[in-house]
Amino acid sequence: MRHRLWDMTRDRARSLGMWLRQGLFKRFVSFVCLGLFLALRVWDPTPLEMLRVRTFDLYQNFHPREPTPQPIVIVDLDEESLAKVGQWPWPRTVVSDMVANICDSGAAAIGFDIVFAEPDRMSPAKIAGALHGLTPETRDDLMKLPSNDQVLADTLKRCRVVLGQAGYFRIIERESTGIIKTPIAEIGGDPRPFLLNFIDTVRNIPVLDKAGKGHGMFTITPETDSVVRRVPALLRVGESIFPTLSIEMLRVATGQKAIAAKSDNLGLKGVVVAKKLVPTDNHGRIWVHYAPSDPKRYVSAKDTLNGSLAKDFFSGKLVFIGTSAAGLLDIKSTPVNDAMPGVEVHAQLLETILSGDYLTRPGNAIGAEFSVALLSGLLMIFLMPLLGARWTLVLFVVMTGVLTSGSWYLYVEKGALYDVTFATLSTFLLYGLLTYANYSSEEAQRKQVRTAFSHYLSPAMVEKLADDPSSLALGGESKDMTLLFCDIRGFTTISEQFDAEGLTSFINRFLTPMTDIIMSNGGTVDKYMGDAIMAFWNAPIDDPDHARHASIAGMEMMKTLRNLNTEWEAAAKEEGGKYIPVNIGVGINSGSCCVGNMGSDQRFDYSVLGDDVNLASRLEGQSKTYGVDIVIGENTEQLIDDMAILELDLIQVKGKTVPVRIFTLHGDEEMETSGAFQSQMSRHKYLLQTYRAQDWEKAKNFLSECRNLDKEERLGKLYDLYEERIAEFEAHPPGPDWDGVYVATSK
Repeated sequence: MRHRLWDMTRDRARSLGMWLRQGLFKRFVSFVCLGLFLALRVWDPTPLEMLRVRTFDLYQNFHPREPTPQPIVIVDLDEESLAKVGQWPWPRTVVSDMVANICDSGAAAIGFDIVFAEPDRMSPAKIAGALHGLTPETRDDLMKLPSNDQVLADTLKRCRVVLGQAGYFRIIERESTGIIKTPIAEIGGDPRPFLLNFIDTVRNIPVLDKAGKGHGMFTITPETDSVVRRVPALLRVGESIFPTLSIEMLRVATGQKAIAAKSDNLGLKGVVVAKKLVPTDNHGRIWVHYAPSDPKRYVSAKDTLNGSLAKDFFSGKLVFIGTSAAGLLDIKSTPVNDAMPGVEVHAQLLETILSGDYLTRPGNAIGAEFSVALLSGLLMIFLMPLLGARWTLVLFVVMTGVLTSGSWYLYVEKGALYDVTFATLSTFLLYGLLTYANYSSEEAQRKQVRTAFSHYLSPAMVEKLADDPSSLALGGESKDMTLLFCDIRGFTTISEQFDAEGLTSFINRFLTPMTDIIMSNGGTVDKYMGDAIMAFWNAPIDDPDHARHASIAGMEMMKTLRNLNTEWEAAAKEEGGKYIPVNIGVGINSGSCCVGNMGSDQRFDYSVLGDDVNLASRLEGQSKTYGVDIVIGENTEQLIDDMAILELDLIQVKGKTVPVRIFTLHGDEEMETSGAFQSQMSRHKYLLQTYRAQDWEKAKNFLSECRNLDKEERLGKLYDLYEERIAEFEAHPPGPDWDGVYVATSK
């Protein structure tokens, strides 16, 4: 008794120790994974950043900035203007007229989302040098006229115009005239290390460059996925700093002399312009808070030239000049619009600044997101063992809803961008890891059982053993069952056209749909024997209509084979190979069988034995002899007497001493009720009656009628066989004791 108590105590201690070790290991792995997730957040690779900013895109899609009246207009070099005035670039005199009209209308500032990097080829001097045949007087008159560039420069000098420039990643060969730039004050530190850096700028020709009141960079740098979310407020070219077009327009419109960059050791904090602090990220980029695209922002450039606008139309307005024409290739993808003209991005940025409706990533955003991810992960690790997978999932859903709602509230009410996708994703991955760990632990225990018994039992029986351990014993039960055997005829000839790999593929292509048919009709596949299939019905699941289901499966197998032959024939033609039609024979028989675990004490499998099993196999072999697809036994015929069935013969199959009646399954219930089949069945019965009565003349007459009724010639070989027998018996009568039994000489 004392030893027994000691053994029980020891076993429980071992179990407890194993449970503790498994639990500690799971938690250790969970902590390691959580640490890796947090390290990934610190690293912040591009895919993770894209996931975060795409979430912010969704916020803007669902709740874009509310449009408010702002003094901003876009003069659009649209398709209609290009069609009216001509292709771009227009003569600078036309541009001058457009600028003059806008300026005279009272515009507060004009900004070009365009750069005039080359002299105008339509200037009078250029034309004088290019045209031949001009008189000296005409040539001299043209040479005395001011250039188109000078005309535009004179107009620019009297207006508040910001000329556009673009960053460039290579040095541009040009005449050295010096860089004209806006003074940038530095507050708190040097912002240059944090700014997007270019090698050079694409800028306007000197005569225009000197005439502008300001110079702004219109370079837009899409993110990795080509979406424009943030626009640089400041850009760096070498050691020089340039403001973006929108910032410079605001400076010029308000008459300020300089712009200030506010930064610290971590990066930029914002840009001071027109006595406003415009918040930026650490790299000096402004999150554009997009409003829905509105055609009212635009006015066609042709309307500024033809005088169709009111004289004070541009009074007090900040006017951008740019293009929406697709051919000029200034179309950008944004969170609210997949195809937005670049000039509208600048306009929307300026609207964001003027309305003060900013989007920002607060300084504590990264720390808050990191902390939420850490806390959520710890909750998941500690609560999963206590609550279980189901309630932990409920907790995760609730927690995700709370975090998402909080992030959405801060976006809508404060314009603050807090990411919850990382915390949600990392927590869900931890949940999945812990759930998988629990499942894996249970599966490992099952695997031990499977491994222990896999050498002795089939996989199916191992699973059955898990459900019912009492079934681990030899023996079986007697049941009325239906057996089906299927075999490919002439398989040796077919196999000669394949190599080993091709033959395997062919067999699999054949066995897979046939197996599907058997299983979909409630059958159990007992085994595969090369190209043959053995299946049975009414075990292990009871099936009162087993004979019918087996018969339907046999007919469906024949239908599927026809489709397979069509595919194989087409493939053979395409590959230039030889096509050999595939034919199968099916034998079906019903009767009492022993079904259960068959084998030895060392190894057994779930199978079926019995005389009717052997008969089903013999019937399949006779399908070739009688030239029919499906041969069924008498027991099966009695169970499905409402289907189209024709008797084949009274035969003594090889290995048996008692003759049996065999039949062919000719069709389903619909065929059985048809007038054509009833006529054929009637003549067929008379044929067999007269044949067995040795009335050869009548038998031949009925045989002829049967052939005429066999429209599809499905029974041609059967009737040929009876014609040969009748001729043989006429020459050599079988005698008065003949009982009509045919003794089969082959399986």
